[in-house]
Amino acid sequence: MANENGEGEDIPVAANVLGTIGTILWCIQLVPQIWYNWRRKKTEGLPASMMLLWATCAVPLGIYLVLQNVNIPLQIQPQIFGALSYVTWGQILYYDHGYSRLKAIVVVLAASAISGGLEALFILTLRIPYRKGTTWPALFFGIIAAIMLTLGLIPPYFEIRKRHGRVIGINWFFLAIDTFGALFSLFSLAAQKSFDILGGVNYILVALLEFGIYGCHTVWRIRNRKLLREAKKSGRSVDELLEERELERQRQRELESSNGERFTGIDYDEEKSRPSTEAHSVDGGFVQEPAGWHRT
Repeated sequence: MANENGEGEDIPVAANVLGTIGTILWCIQLVPQIWYNWRRKKTEGLPASMMLLWATCAVPLGIYLVLQNVNIPLQIQPQIFGALSYVTWGQILYYDHGYSRLKAIVVVLAASAISGGLEALFILTLRIPYRKGTTWPALFFGIIAAIMLTLGLIPPYFEIRKRHGRVIGINWFFLAIDTFGALFSLFSLAAQKSFDILGGVNYILVALLEFGIYGCHTVWRIRNRKLLREAKKSGRSVDELLEERELERQRQRELESSNGERFTGIDYDEEKSRPSTEAHSVDGGFVQEPAGWHRT
């Protein structure tokens, strides 16, 4: 989310420069991810729900910024961000959800048209009341946008959990650009005379959640450094080695299960056929006799 600089506010030069950098970064952050998806022809590990939340959050964000009548670059930023998010979402549908290319394109275009129509409708409806002093609807849309943007970073953690901390499918250039966009925007707010709490909290949450993603993968690499060295030495991919290990673990579990069942079956059969014994003393010693025998 770009920093919200209202008209007539005396904005320091540093705040303007930092805010402009943050806005530019948040306009282009998804370009490396789109290229990464296209080159690999798969999006495994990149949640569709993340991109859909980001794409749809551009609607309330655009309403909020346009109603506030901020400068034109800031008004354009949500539109570019939403469009790139929809493109990424379409790639996920096409590469990993079984959609045909035509179906994915139609779905993305339809969703984009609906989003654009809703944004225009709310802007035209709320612009006059906003100018008359009714500003709470704009604040409401700003809060919704901040919540949706932050929630979009939750689904990757479910993917990370499935892979025991490993991050796949997310391009690191994309994530780094997004993190720097949040940090520059936060620094811009800090450089202003008044601090926008809504924007500041949103930038902090985004940065923290993304640092969490970096941290999870870093820990995974430390814990699996031997595997990484083995992959580098053998010239094989980490995925191949992980798949080989998983197959080996499955075979081991099946073998242990099979041995356990066979051992239990033998024990049971022998126990049924073998007469039980009991000990008794004879002249100070002990002699075991089958329980079914009786001394006379």
